[in-house]
Amino acid sequence: MDKEIEIKAKAFDRLINHLDNRKDVQNIDLMILANFCRNCLANWMTEEAKNLGVELPKDKARQYIYKMPYTQWKDKYQKEVSDKKLTAFKQAFKNKG
Repeated sequence: MDKEIEIKAKAFDRLINHLDNRKDVQNIDLMILANFCRNCLANWMTEEAKNLGVELPKDKARQYIYKMPYTQWKDKYQKEVSDKKLTAFKQAFKNKG
């Protein structure tokens, strides 16, 4: 079981590094295509920490995912959402409560 946890942790780290290397891929793009984004990952980390009885503040989880404070990432890399992407986002989630 320890190896399984280690494998999952290493795969998760690779995902974080992959996303870090693809700052051009915006969160809205991820949400449209995959129904999750970097913020979702941070939220999942916070939720799982809570399930294990560990406090992990949202801003600390986001800093792990973004490899910098979230506000800094937004200022440096987040682009304004185009009408086309906003429409695609709304369409992707039209039937999801």
